[in-house]
Amino acid sequence: MDGVTGSCHQLHLGDGRSILVDCGLFQGAETSASGGADRLQIDFAVDSVLALVVTHVHIDHVGRLPYLLAAGFKGAILCSEGSAALLPLVLEDALKIGVTRNERLIDQVLDLVRMRTVALPFGDWTTVAEADPGLRIRLKPAGHILGSAYVECDLRRDGQATRILFSGDLGAPYTPLLPAPRSPYRADVVVLESTYGDRLHEDRRDRRHRLQAIVEHAFDNGGALLIPAFSIGRTQELLYELELIIHQHRKRRLAADRVWEDLEIVLDSPLAADFTAGYVRLRDHWDREAKRRLNTGRHPLDFEQVLTIDDHETHLRTVDYLARSGRPAIVIAASGMCAGGRIVNYLKAMLGDPRHDVLFVGYQAAGTPGRDIQRYGPRGGYVDLDGQRYDIRAGVHTLGGYSAHADQKDLINFIARMRVKPREVVLVHGDRQAKACLQRELVARFLEMQVRIG
Repeated sequence: MDGVTGSCHQLHLGDGRSILVDCGLFQGAETSASGGADRLQIDFAVDSVLALVVTHVHIDHVGRLPYLLAAGFKGAILCSEGSAALLPLVLEDALKIGVTRNERLIDQVLDLVRMRTVALPFGDWTTVAEADPGLRIRLKPAGHILGSAYVECDLRRDGQATRILFSGDLGAPYTPLLPAPRSPYRADVVVLESTYGDRLHEDRRDRRHRLQAIVEHAFDNGGALLIPAFSIGRTQELLYELELIIHQHRKRRLAADRVWEDLEIVLDSPLAADFTAGYVRLRDHWDREAKRRLNTGRHPLDFEQVLTIDDHETHLRTVDYLARSGRPAIVIAASGMCAGGRIVNYLKAMLGDPRHDVLFVGYQAAGTPGRDIQRYGPRGGYVDLDGQRYDIRAGVHTLGGYSAHADQKDLINFIARMRVKPREVVLVHGDRQAKACLQRELVARFLEMQVRIG
């Protein structure tokens, strides 16, 4: 299947039993490929599914978990320790937005999820199915968001073992807070994501300098900089980078009578604030650089320039004030693709004003308002938000170096750095063009390997 959302894979053991790897929601244009409601349903038998293995807690990988439970799934939910801590936050938000506001029902679902969840340490083998065929799995850090993992599956049948690897979403080198993913020693079959299989990211090592330049350029206009960002992952990366810029340039001029240490960063997302607090609690999973900052007394995710907005009334007042005043501020709000959430109110109020700027730091799926703003904004076009047309006069910028996904080079390196190469690679989780391009590159590089599009 084409697309970069709705991730869900089933590994059959050969005796009628199986496991699932992820069970995510479709987003953007992919929600309407066969009807939105149909894409929420679980269209396979769940009685024989032994377990759900969660690679990470982005909604396009876990969003259909409540529907899986409602369909009668009785197995365990296996994930990393970081994902186990963050999963209830993601599902609570998804249920409130897409299913019900009934707190009692939401609590019942979350209690069931917590009861079924088994947190696995990275690097340890866990037996899922005994006897023959048998199955054991191991999680390794994927470097995409906190807790993200790729999954090694050893399927044993008739005394023979086959190792199948599901990549989940792989991160890229130099991702803030997270160690880069390391390739496994071996695999027979790799189910590999291909989100950026047809392109290379900008130099990630220079992205902080580009971010600083865009902020300074935006504030020369006398307005705010809006950054649509996913509540988990991207928001924390941005805060981490901005803290370092402020630390290094506290007295450097930023706008009119302001310097960098005067910068106001509005985190207008209760969910993002909850995830940021979760990231802080899980700091044992941070990389060495982030831990060094903590050891010097700095707080890279919780510093004085950050103002968190919780309630809706304060949100609306902030939108109105920034739209009218042009006060220089950075606003970080969900959703990352502008398909809902508080960022939409900022866009409605400020897209038509050339004083303001919008910065995209993540993938914008086809059919989302974010993709339309990114595509048509530089041409002075318009975007449809909640059924109404809004002209785009604000500046529009994209920083590709902040993608949380591996690019083509990183994906190829993930395979190349395995000591024992797989005999087969199956490309998933990408647009048709991205899959086809990555397939050509892999075939040219590894002549003996079968590479097919899933």
